[in-house]
Amino acid sequence: MALPRITSPHTKGNNRTQRVMLLVLAATLPGVIALTWLYGVGTLINLLWASAVALGCEALILRLRQRPVQFFLRDGSALVTAVLLALALPPYSPWWLTLIATGSAIALGKQLYGGLGQNPFNPAMIGYVVVLVSFPVEMTTWPVPHTVGLSAGLQHILGIASLPDGWTQATALDVLKVNKSLTVDELWANPAFGHFGGIGSEVVNLAFLAGGLFLLHKRLFSWHAPVGMLAALVVMSLLFWNGSGSDSHGSPLFHLLSGATMLGAFFIVTDPVSSATSNQGRLIFGAGVGILVYVIRAWGGYPDAVAFAVLLMNLSAPTIDYYTRPRTYGHRKAERGFKLGE
Repeated sequence: MALPRITSPHTKGNNRTQRVMLLVLAATLPGVIALTWLYGVGTLINLLWASAVALGCEALILRLRQRPVQFFLRDGSALVTAVLLALALPPYSPWWLTLIATGSAIALGKQLYGGLGQNPFNPAMIGYVVVLVSFPVEMTTWPVPHTVGLSAGLQHILGIASLPDGWTQATALDVLKVNKSLTVDELWANPAFGHFGGIGSEVVNLAFLAGGLFLLHKRLFSWHAPVGMLAALVVMSLLFWNGSGSDSHGSPLFHLLSGATMLGAFFIVTDPVSSATSNQGRLIFGAGVGILVYVIRAWGGYPDAVAFAVLLMNLSAPTIDYYTRPRTYGHRKAERGFKLGE
């Protein structure tokens, strides 16, 4: 007698952790290329240094915890955290800034809770927020595209000399946030602005969008969280868009192509550990991130807000999971848990 064919929910797949991490790293390549084209080797230096710090910090903590070092390093999660964090930091960041950010991401954002799969917060965003709150000047020092040479960049990284004033500028989100009198049309004469968003950042966002679509094609995650975030950001910017007036907070296209929007939408909110678990929950999670990104950009104290928005929604993920729990296989409806006293 032939055995029955195994079907859902017992289907098998080949998305092992190491393969998933390698695909995520591959998907960041368009963004890496765009950043390198705009800012030179500063991004590559960030990547190499952050990767070395992440692997070394992870190995040290694993050894202190008496866990198998090689086994856990091979899954690639520490490397992905380092790469995502390095891409979010300004190119040619001081060596100590990258060290603190990456070390905080691994130690405070991941290993403190027991390692991969146990962390309630996105580790890369933990590291980013630690240095953003602690060193706001260094975190807002972005070089002008195509200006910084290798020699000057290395001196800035090593702390020998700072970049000349003419080689750094405020981002478009910074300029728009502090603007009190100029119209948007007048602001667009500022060199920080490009065609639709911030100069350089619009190209980088399109590059990360391409990488994100590649991951969607590979079915590493569902469309719900990215679409929820981007749709909510568009709706919020449409509701509060005041055309080209001096009190305008920017058009939907400006918000989509500025800051870390696409990096956040496809590489951060899709984190399967710190996000919601059901499709409905992921949609709500992404929408919450999009709303918070706009609220903080428009009325908060920081020009970009992806990291803060993600961490705040990480706190909400258990509650979202509770109310959006899918129907268990073999049951007629979803169970939300037991009431007190039962």
